[in-house]
Amino acid sequence: MEERNNRSVRQRANGSGPVRQVAVAMLVTLLAGLVLIFAGAPSAEAEGNAGAVDVTGELAKDGTLKVEEKITFSGSAPATVQQVFSTNQTLVGNRSREQQLTDISVTADGKKLQPKIDNGSDETTVSFDPSGAKTATVSYTVTGAVINNGGSPALQWPVLQGLSLSVDKFTATINPPGSFSYVRCTAGPPNSTAACESAAGGVHGDPPTFTDGPRGEGEFVTVDIGFPAGVVEVNEKLVEHWTVARAFSAKPLPLGIALGLLVLGGIGLFAAHRRIGRDSGPASEEIHKPAEFVPVGEGQTEFRVVGDIRPGHVGTVVDERVDPIDITASLLDLSVRGHVLITELPRQTTYARPDWRLTRVTPDRAPDDLRPFEKELLDAVAPAGESALVSDLGPRVSESVDGVQSALYDEMVDNGWFQRRPDATRNTWTRAALGGLIAAVVITVLLAVFSEFGLIGITLIILALGLMFVGQEMPARTTQGSALLAGLGALRSDLLSNPTDQMPPGKELTELSEVLPYAVVLGGTHRWLDAIVAADKDDDPDSEDLTWYHGPPDWQLADLPDSLRNFITTVSGTLFSR
Repeated sequence: MEERNNRSVRQRANGSGPVRQVAVAMLVTLLAGLVLIFAGAPSAEAEGNAGAVDVTGELAKDGTLKVEEKITFSGSAPATVQQVFSTNQTLVGNRSREQQLTDISVTADGKKLQPKIDNGSDETTVSFDPSGAKTATVSYTVTGAVINNGGSPALQWPVLQGLSLSVDKFTATINPPGSFSYVRCTAGPPNSTAACESAAGGVHGDPPTFTDGPRGEGEFVTVDIGFPAGVVEVNEKLVEHWTVARAFSAKPLPLGIALGLLVLGGIGLFAAHRRIGRDSGPASEEIHKPAEFVPVGEGQTEFRVVGDIRPGHVGTVVDERVDPIDITASLLDLSVRGHVLITELPRQTTYARPDWRLTRVTPDRAPDDLRPFEKELLDAVAPAGESALVSDLGPRVSESVDGVQSALYDEMVDNGWFQRRPDATRNTWTRAALGGLIAAVVITVLLAVFSEFGLIGITLIILALGLMFVGQEMPARTTQGSALLAGLGALRSDLLSNPTDQMPPGKELTELSEVLPYAVVLGGTHRWLDAIVAADKDDDPDSEDLTWYHGPPDWQLADLPDSLRNFITTVSGTLFSR
């Protein structure tokens, strides 16, 4: 039984062997047939591609390059062929190299076509319909392809570029006008540095030839042929592009010139101010005090004005300008001297703005002590025999204020404190500075647009502004003016430090009042106002205790500091409002 089973197994195994071998043989035969079929079948031609592109270039001695590009289509031609020629290459340093394409023409199987040509700023696009032709030829002339390569001319031009077809095989031949020193080419995408398949020439006088391929749609093949000097003319067009960095370049040359000019100009401005705008020194350290505190008894002093120097003079000599506070202090001084009575009016409501009446009066002393600017000020704010409200002064005295200022400037010269009116000196230098500033701005614009020396223009603008600043300091005091300025410094020290409680008994209010106008322009007003308040020994109303300032019926001397501060602020703003 066991032997019969083993025999049966052997028979099944032997029976299946031939079947398996036959199946394997048939599969191998089938695969071999398929391989033979596909291997032996001719390859189908791709439609819409270029089987070959052949370029011939003629380089003239003047650097112009005439190109003929023959395209042989692989299979049927596409409906439209487009080629984009790059005519602008960006270089370092904000520059670009530009080329120009002219004499563009296209033929298809020898038949002339009418291509569509689009000339852009950076590229020229040529489009045409080959109309089923087998070949098409694009011809053009390029100017600007010969560059200066380290002192020697070199032709650098992508003889294949921007074609809307892939290329199986590419060849190019460039016929030069003479001998050449080297031949190179690159291929691939734009800006590729990979070498093309071959670049040769020079053997037995052969012209440079180049081969490459395959190349994809839009890829480049750029030739580079070097020439000895004089063989071909350089005709590249380099364009400098404007940028802020280029216009205001910090290169050593423009930066050095700008810094040197700034230093020299600064020295010139300093020298001009020292020579023209410097005050003359007082002779032998002379000091001219316009007023002083004079002892009149043990522990008693009086304030006495020396000469004919008014608070308006004082403020103008100090800062060389007639300021609002100078005119307001002059009005206070006129009131203290008995030419104007200032009367504070009761407020209509708790929060109404304060107002004052200015009344022109004839003083007990002779009226011939008025200076020209004081007469003009009195006629403006309180004409003879009339009174005026401070709130009504603005429209009335705006023109008169200019006259008061002008008269004060004239007195600066008449009194020998300045050689020229300070305002005229400032105006002269300001006009010169404005003229210089305008010229500097124009020069800066021109330098920035057409060169890289814009920093020089910025330096000129800075110097013009410096001249404008220095011009404000150009009014120069004479020897007498310097002596008075020194005396004003001493008087200011007295106003800030002299005891306020040493006025002769019974004359406190009069003496303290005479100090106030000078304290308004030089400082220390609060000390002397507090002294007037301290002179009040009773609680009774003091509306008419001061001969020059009257208040409402319930007004007291304790209210004078606030009243006077309001008066100074209001009058200064009203007189100089426009």
